Amino acid sequence: MRGILVTPAVTACAALTLPLLAPASFGAVPHRATGPERRPPVTGTAPAAPAGATRSLPLVPLGTARHAYGTASGTAGMGLPAQEVRPFSLIGIVWDDADTELHGRVQVRTRGAATHAWSGWQDIQAHDDDRPDPDSDEGRHSKVHGSTAPLWVGASDAVQVRVRPEPTADRQPAGHGGGLPRGMRAELVDPGRDPAPAPAGGHGRRAVTPPGPVPGGDNEGASSASAANSPLAPLGATEIPAADRPDSQRDVAAAHIGIGRITADWNTEDPETQDVPETASSQDTASIPLSPETDRGAEENADDSESAGRYVGPRPRIVTRAGWGADESMRERQFAYTKTVKAAFVHHTASGNGYSCSEASSVIRGIYRYHVVSSGWRDIGYNFLVDKCGTVYEGRAGGVAKAVKGAHTLGFNTNSMGIAVIGTFSKNSAPGAAVDAVARLAAWKLGLFGINPKGSVSLVSGGGNLYKKGTTVKVKAISGHRDGYATECPGDKLYSRLGTIRSTAARLQGR
Repeated sequence: MRGILVTPAVTACAALTLPLLAPASFGAVPHRATGPERRPPVTGTAPAAPAGATRSLPLVPLGTARHAYGTASGTAGMGLPAQEVRPFSLIGIVWDDADTELHGRVQVRTRGAATHAWSGWQDIQAHDDDRPDPDSDEGRHSKVHGSTAPLWVGASDAVQVRVRPEPTADRQPAGHGGGLPRGMRAELVDPGRDPAPAPAGGHGRRAVTPPGPVPGGDNEGASSASAANSPLAPLGATEIPAADRPDSQRDVAAAHIGIGRITADWNTEDPETQDVPETASSQDTASIPLSPETDRGAEENADDSESAGRYVGPRPRIVTRAGWGADESMRERQFAYTKTVKAAFVHHTASGNGYSCSEASSVIRGIYRYHVVSSGWRDIGYNFLVDKCGTVYEGRAGGVAKAVKGAHTLGFNTNSMGIAVIGTFSKNSAPGAAVDAVARLAAWKLGLFGINPKGSVSLVSGGGNLYKKGTTVKVKAISGHRDGYATECPGDKLYSRLGTIRSTAARLQGR
């Protein structure tokens, strides 16, 4: 890719002071801490709703206040003593070097802003493998940090953190933070308030063109993100309506509108990826061939060019970025595309299941802010997200019908899409509504590129812990994250439903 990562300007607050407290009981009143607070830059147009904020608190050695963390004497690690903070709802841990893994256990406990009651210790997934490919421009950028998965904790006003390394024969806890990554800090994310609801017609909430500026903080960015979904929805639409199969077949053209003139200008260093200025999506109406490009010799790749559009499943209703309240001033200005979409990788966000469906937009704004502001990515990593009630949400900007390059499956972000179900499904069953929604979304999006959901495809690895860079790998058209990278994602319970998702998606395509 040719684009560079743009991180938002920051507003510095008072210098951070972290008092090391005496042992704190669950009901104790902690001290208040302040730290650097990062908000989007001020633009000429006010956002439709407060855009939220991120507060970064450096971790300190546990040994200096070990009793306050419930750790044994002599145990190495890093953490934060119990302390009051400004309200936040999502938390994660980041560190300086994105190539350094965190081998340890990360736990937090928080105090509810409404109840003033402390939670028990909650685990945060230490390995976040939903990220950019290591050799992509996004992955190489100096602002990209190592990070855990984010955890949704709901409205909270106090926090305590402990990170303890794994004691192994080849990795002895010693030195700074017991061998943990350097520069570790807790990122406390306030996702802001939901945007104002769109006007409703006779059938309830619908896609509309609101008067005045397009919601999203940065009006130019919001307009271009919305225009990338043309002609599926009007400018400023908060949702893209569902469509039956005959109407959805017309969406094949939308998969290629606006990126055609770039096809002769691929980056020679990364021939399957391109960065496209935002304006190209709304102003350039040239189109590329409607058939997806597949690997030569990959006879298992589902269909030929004539079938692109023939087996498109019904389009599901999709809440747009404007609908969930994305602050478009935070993300990279350019869109990144790949040549086609061959496969869908299914994920869970590992952010916990303690959210209501009415809070899903807030959770997504929190993940978006964590990916961009805290982790240093160009945009939210997933192409789509699905909540426990089965609502589908647009993820990374660039157009829901287009081959937008995400940051979801390390090594296999090219020519694929990432669908993340919000929650953790290692032990908890995936809701039936969410499973059905993933099948509907895959039937539609894979159908736009002529892919059979029950088939297999060939992808080239960008490098990871399962396949070396440059290895051609045969995967199922609908795969789990763990099929491309050694990870627990998408959780055993959700992974066990992929067979149902494949067969349902194929049926919806009319196969």
